[in-house]
Amino acid sequence: MKEKSKNSNKSWVITIAITTFILSLLFSFISNTVISNLNMFAGLLVLMLVILVGVIFDLIGVAVTVANEEDFHAQASKKIKGAKTSISMIRNSAKVSNFCADVIGDICGVLSGAISAMIALKLTENFGMSSNIQFIFSAIVASATVGGKAITKEIAKSNSTQIVNFVSKIISFGNK
Repeated sequence: MKEKSKNSNKSWVITIAITTFILSLLFSFISNTVISNLNMFAGLLVLMLVILVGVIFDLIGVAVTVANEEDFHAQASKKIKGAKTSISMIRNSAKVSNFCADVIGDICGVLSGAISAMIALKLTENFGMSSNIQFIFSAIVASATVGGKAITKEIAKSNSTQIVNFVSKIISFGNK
């Protein structure tokens, strides 16, 4: 049994590494081609959206990790939509959390850094601001990301059942 578990973990690590590589390439390409052509306001909106996505996926990762599977057994026996998905997510919480918090969260972190650098460059070019604005802008983005994740940790912990239930209904709807 341990050998099967080791092979399953190796397979997961390889799969998640390849998935991260592909998603990172895709999102980086999109951000470089799209963001560089946007005006400052639209770029800031995209930046805030990327930060928000990273924070929300971190919230989901934490919620799945701390959620209690038993909360969904009664729902599953009544065939309530999303209950089986919730149970599956919780049983695979390490993988779900890894994907949500690490893959999506880290990609959003890298993207927000790249986007903030592009915006800082535009500020420097368009308004003759000091190139040091990039450091300040990067620090603001980092603090917004970390601060947002810190706020959502307690929310995820206190509302894990509702969060997992909501996400599983979205996933179940998508699987129709």
